[in-house]
Amino acid sequence: MPAFTVAAAEAGLRLDVVLANRQGLSRSAAQRLIAAGSVTVDDVPQTKHHHVQPGERVEHAAPLATPSSLSPEALDIEIVYEDAWLLVVNKAAGVVVHPAPGHEKGTLVHGLLARGIGGGGTARPGIVHRLDKDTSGLMVVARNDDAYRALTAAMARRQVGRTYAALLHGELPQDAGVIDAPMGRHVRDRKRMSLHTAAPRPAVTHFRVLRRYAGFTLVEVRLETGRTHQIRVHFAALGYPVAGDVQYGRRGRPPGLPRQFLHATRLSLAHPGSGEMLTFTADLPADLAAFLAALEAAESGGGEADRFPPSASATDGDRP
Repeated sequence: MPAFTVAAAEAGLRLDVVLANRQGLSRSAAQRLIAAGSVTVDDVPQTKHHHVQPGERVEHAAPLATPSSLSPEALDIEIVYEDAWLLVVNKAAGVVVHPAPGHEKGTLVHGLLARGIGGGGTARPGIVHRLDKDTSGLMVVARNDDAYRALTAAMARRQVGRTYAALLHGELPQDAGVIDAPMGRHVRDRKRMSLHTAAPRPAVTHFRVLRRYAGFTLVEVRLETGRTHQIRVHFAALGYPVAGDVQYGRRGRPPGLPRQFLHATRLSLAHPGSGEMLTFTADLPADLAAFLAALEAAESGGGEADRFPPSASATDGDRP
């Protein structure tokens, strides 16, 4: 049976999380193996809730593997940073991160294969976290198994800083706040995420207002957790959906806005090899900047328009 030894970076993580990360499985597939009694820790069967410790030996039945059929593709991808351990990319809107039904070609993974991304299995090599298709901005991608394990462990411990710019419909009254609202798949519509779910998972979103416009609010958003569609669902639940989000917000997009106004502006993480803190920023892309400029031009009686500062989320200890 396949086996591995728990690394120091994985200390304290749940067994199902570590197994999924090591084998490139979905969390549910890892949980099925554990529930079937096919996973032992130091020769003792454990539940998915077991918190692993460095040096423990995890042995498991081999999941059914599908050989990878992915081939590199020539895609225009902005590389912000690159070394032997990882890549940081500025993903464009309209790009799907990894292959999925209906998106077998042309994904970010296909475009990065030639750069040696890896770790986490063959279906979505190197992918530590995701951005929605129509969300742009910064992502980190692993290039080897050690980097993948360290980065996914840091994500699970909430040690990776992720900050976004979002434009909301409506004029949000609070200047800053925290949305602490567990979420999961909608009880009836499994394609949507929702607060109305039979399987809620913790979800925490921090925000502060950068500027208010007539009918809109520009906010800086910092994720404490990273649930699927978390920012979009949380603000929609408050009654201030992300502008241009036709799934969780209004049916039509505002004129001049081609997609949801959501961009990952800042990414902070400890390098998986050296431990050095790295911080990256990304300006608003042209489509979102143009929409803001139109709002600013339409403002009546306002002074000089504020521009969105890409590093507005800097905190003590972050490098500019």
